[in-house]
Parts: sequence; C-alpha cells; structure tokens
Amino acid sequence: MISRAIAFQHMDDEPPGVFGEFLQARGATLDIVNLHRGAVIPSLAPYDFMLVMGGAMDVWDETQNPWLVHEKSAIREWAFNRNRPFFGVCLGMQLLAEALGGKVGLAKEAEVGVGQIELCGSHPLAFGLPQHFRMMQWHHAEVVGLPEGADVLARSAITEVQIMAVDDILLGTQFHGELTPELVAKWQHIPQYISWLEDSLGIGAYERVCAEALPLMGKMRAISETMFTNLVDGKALRAAA
Repeated sequence: MISRAIAFQHMDDEPPGVFGEFLQARGATLDIVNLHRGAVIPSLAPYDFMLVMGGAMDVWDETQNPWLVHEKSAIREWAFNRNRPFFGVCLGMQLLAEALGGKVGLAKEAEVGVGQIELCGSHPLAFGLPQHFRMMQWHHAEVVGLPEGADVLARSAITEVQIMAVDDILLGTQFHGELTPELVAKWQHIPQYISWLEDSLGIGAYERVCAEALPLMGKMRAISETMFTNLVDGKALRAAA
C-alpha cells in the first residue's frame, strides 16, 4: 500500500501525469519537488514510493543544474537503503542507471514521436504487457551501460534499453508513459516544444505527432498502469508475505 509518494520534477511541463492519477486513485499523498525551481529534497524516510520525471537536461549537466548531484544522491539512498518502489521516466530512468553505477551517453540517433516497443525476455514487472506496443518517445540520450543487477525488459529498433528493472522494485522507462491528452495539447502553446519537435521531425511535426499519438493514448495509459500495478502491488504482496 502506498500512503505517501515523492516525485522529482525537472521542468514545469513534465509533471507526473497519469502516474499522479494512479497514485490519487489509491488515496496516496503526492509531494512534488520542483528541483529546477530550487526546491530542496526533504528526508526520504516518510515516503513509500518515488517517481522521477523527465526533462530536457542530461544526467551530466551538473554545472548548469547543480541540483542533479543531490538528486542522484537521493536516488542512491532510495535504492540502497529504502527498499521501496521506484519509477523513473526518460531522464528519470537515466538518473537511476547512473546513480547505481551504470552509464548514460548520447544516443546514436534521437528518438522522437510514437515508436514501436518490443519486450525481451520475461520479468515480473513486465507481466501483462503485450509483446509489441507503441509509446511516445522524446530523447537524444540513452542508457549505454547497465548498472549491476539491472535487466532490460524492452527495446526499440533505435534504443536498446526502453524498460530497465533492477530486481523487482526499481523500474524505469525511456519512453514517456506519463502523458495525457491534456499534456500533449499544451505543447502547441510552448514554442520551445514545437521547435524541438520540428528540429527532429520537420515542419508540421506537432500536428503529425498528435494525429498519431492521440488515438493511442488509452492504450498508452493501459501500458503505464500495468507496469505501475506490477511494481506497487507486487512489492506490497512480497512485503506482506
């Protein structure tokens, strides 16, 4: 059971999204720490779930974003000392990988837009996921070296690590499963987002991405909820056993 969760947010427009909704549906309190706005990471002791969101910065951008140092330290503390569920999205997964001794680097090719994901192998945290599914991608960096004890649960044609798990309590996705139709609709009012999309996909990218992504949002949400449920309920069941 989750009673209180903490989320690390790195940009105003990269909120918890559907994961916040999943937590709310379970009656959990969610405390959001806006690191990019100078918020200080509190004691982790009261929390039983950690969520780390995406962002335009990279894990190595510590000079421009010195709070990354403290965030990685907090993730290490959580992973090694708290033994409680963790979910990281995009940058969040990359931060987990680096915090635990893995390596993150520039991808050989940026991955932007709706992309195909393929499961590889079997793992309790991937239970119930289809063998192939489509999710929103938006990244130019990736995990290039796994931390000790990590497993790759899914890949894409471009990115080898699309879902990463460490044991059955730490989980991350390179794709953006937090998105809601409302969050995607907001992009049209953010010039920087439109520019980033067009840099990768050309003029009119936002309209094309919306046309492809919006009809799939229900399925994308179901994928995220399946992983969230596997992580949270699986851990809860093991703790009670």
